[in-house]
Amino acid sequence: MPRLSGPAIACIAALILSPDALFMRLSGMDAGQMVAWRAPIMAAIFLIAWALTARSRGTDIAAACTGAGLTVMGAQAVNNAAFPAGIALAPVAVMLLAVATVPVWAAVLGRVLYGERTDRATWITIAVVLAGIALAVTSESSSEIHGSAILGALCGLVTALALALNFVTLRHNPQIPLLLAMGAGGMVTGLSAVAITGPARMADGTIWAILVTAILILPVSFFMLSYASRHASAAVVSLFMLLETVLGPVWVWLGTGEAPTPRMLAGGAIVIGALALYLRHGARTRAKTRAAPLGGRRSEGLEGTPPPHATRARP
Repeated sequence: MPRLSGPAIACIAALILSPDALFMRLSGMDAGQMVAWRAPIMAAIFLIAWALTARSRGTDIAAACTGAGLTVMGAQAVNNAAFPAGIALAPVAVMLLAVATVPVWAAVLGRVLYGERTDRATWITIAVVLAGIALAVTSESSSEIHGSAILGALCGLVTALALALNFVTLRHNPQIPLLLAMGAGGMVTGLSAVAITGPARMADGTIWAILVTAILILPVSFFMLSYASRHASAAVVSLFMLLETVLGPVWVWLGTGEAPTPRMLAGGAIVIGALALYLRHGARTRAKTRAAPLGGRRSEGLEGTPPPHATRARP
């Protein structure tokens, strides 16, 4: 596929994902119920699609059982559990602000897992983003932190870490079968949630709303985001995910009347502003790197040119 298709796919995926939190709110379910519905249905869709389209199932299974494949499965399993938990615990705006830290986590993981350089701008961004999230989860009347809000924010940070790990791993290991790895990881979480929740509680709440997320929003958006990570850098994919951070609370406000507080808006402005500056800095750095003499050594951050083995293995 053309190189420009990656950002376009990521943008469409983020727009599809943006009303996810609204339908989760409309379902009226707790975290366990949402996971029990969303994870196994999405996983089943992925696994059926893989079974129907796989060219070599044996090769795919072998690739999925490698360290990189198991990493993607684990990241998907954690993501499937942490996001609904955060939505159930905290205001949507707080949760999505924490999830917006994906590009920062991606840079850190690129350094830890693949030896990519993490510059000073990344660490400054981490500090500013955490300050913005701290502001968003404090009460209006004092500086005290709401327990449920901070737990929800922590779930959002875990979700962001899992998404970043997924994107970075897929970027450097294009041989991993997307549908199989994501389906297997989601199924582990889903079946565990079904066993814990129990059949008696599965029917509590508004089922049609949770089915919209499980059948349509999640499978389409997460497959497209993961696919886009193979045709655009993790930072570019993460940039488009900020659309959910901006649009998600708006959808929830319009659908349920849950309006963000002034502190959430202020914290959100800090988080989004810091991330936008961080991504802009990365774009300028890449431009300077490309303009450098061919004989010079190129600094390869996560947002920059993919490693040679990833470039050669691209379809």
